[in-house]
Amino acid sequence: MNQEEANGKQEATKKLFKYWQTRTIVVTMIGYALFYFVRKNFSFAIPGLTAEFGITKTSFGIIMTLVTIVYGVSRFLNGILADRVNARYHMSIGLFLCAIANFAFGWGADLSTLFTGETGGPMFTNTMVLIFGIILIVNNLIQGSGFPPVARLLTHWIPQNELATKMSVWNTSHSIGAALVAILAGYIMGSLGTNMSNNPEIVAAIAANLKVDPTDAEKMKSVIESASHYGAWKWCFWIPAAIALVGSIGLFVGLRDTPSSVGLPELHKTHKKGKDSSAEFKAFVNKHVYRNKWIWILGIANFFVYVVRFAVLDWGPTFLKEAHGMTLSNAGWTVAVFEIFGILGMLAAGWVTDKYLAGKAHRTSLYCMVGVAIFMTIFLYLPNNSPQWVMIVVLAMCGFFIYGPQALIGIAAANQATNRAAATANGLTGLFGYASGLVSGLGVGYMVDVLSKSQPGKAWDYVFMMMIGMAVLCVFIFALMWKAKAHGYDELENKAV
Repeated sequence: MNQEEANGKQEATKKLFKYWQTRTIVVTMIGYALFYFVRKNFSFAIPGLTAEFGITKTSFGIIMTLVTIVYGVSRFLNGILADRVNARYHMSIGLFLCAIANFAFGWGADLSTLFTGETGGPMFTNTMVLIFGIILIVNNLIQGSGFPPVARLLTHWIPQNELATKMSVWNTSHSIGAALVAILAGYIMGSLGTNMSNNPEIVAAIAANLKVDPTDAEKMKSVIESASHYGAWKWCFWIPAAIALVGSIGLFVGLRDTPSSVGLPELHKTHKKGKDSSAEFKAFVNKHVYRNKWIWILGIANFFVYVVRFAVLDWGPTFLKEAHGMTLSNAGWTVAVFEIFGILGMLAAGWVTDKYLAGKAHRTSLYCMVGVAIFMTIFLYLPNNSPQWVMIVVLAMCGFFIYGPQALIGIAAANQATNRAAATANGLTGLFGYASGLVSGLGVGYMVDVLSKSQPGKAWDYVFMMMIGMAVLCVFIFALMWKAKAHGYDELENKAV
């Protein structure tokens, strides 16, 4: 082969690699966004379930905490699995099963009636909460098959020096999925269901469940709104499930595992050929993940980042409705704006990391958490008569800064562990992140229920004070990593043959 033919072949290989890199990023972005359709839709069903069945926020908080921890464990286990199995099958089958679980959610009340023989009352409600809890646990066990395959895929398809920028672009899938499901679920809850506002028994039952005095005309508007869309919560599960079902087929068709699976060269030669035995791989993971202090610091930081993020995502619609009198439809749009600003924040954080900080994602994360603390504090002390647009903008800026670390922690973990153990490292940091449900789920739900009795009107203020404290603590945790290198490839590639 002459030089011209060699150059031509090399150019063709580069073009083909670029095609598959772009295809992998786009397909996994869409796929992971759809995982959110069948996970974050539950928070929008909460107001409807509370109104129709009188389920307490503490009960929802317990469920959220339990499933968030289950999801964290699932992320960890799937992280270990993802470094060993084909990502194409792993991710597409996972989304398919999550869609099936969400179809089951919509029949939660019917299943409770089947088991109890009742259509209302404490036994019916408690059984339905149990059914929801079981289905949610199953759903979140499967949800852990979303990100770990992506961590494996992207570190195989994107060079280390481009990872922060391109993976930040990919990470917008989190916000795109959460924003779209917020708009969709907000529309469903505000438009679908059966109009029962003319049924006095239904209206009285909803007023009792929401603990609203029927003589309070202002608060009865919320009761009438709930009665006007009776049963809409079911569609909050069924419609996203149908969309995710189609998406799972798209994942299977669109993805391939590694460059070598389509006849292309791998990016990094990080280990000796023929040495990838089970024992050798375990030793590698032990050294570069479990005994890597930077991975553990990133994991602890991830806990506090996720407390703030999920407190807004899980409780945002309820908080905006109760504390600021927004309709559920408008609350959905507000959470969507939070997510849209999060997209801009992720893109900015990734670009700054590669352009100005030599890939040191942990330093960018520190600066971002300072921004979170500042804007959370501004939000807390906004005057009660502030225009809603001011409140929305300030909350959106919180989203801008919190999603930088949310994206960069995964990037930093992947770079520290290299593409050989990227999924395992992300599984471990994810375990910490989703353990945050102890605070963002049960903690917030219990705080609001208890403080609403002792200090009416102030409960949500204390929630924000807690989140500000978490953000400040996170700044100091990231500071412990200040001198860490950007990645761990140099040492491995020097040893490779």
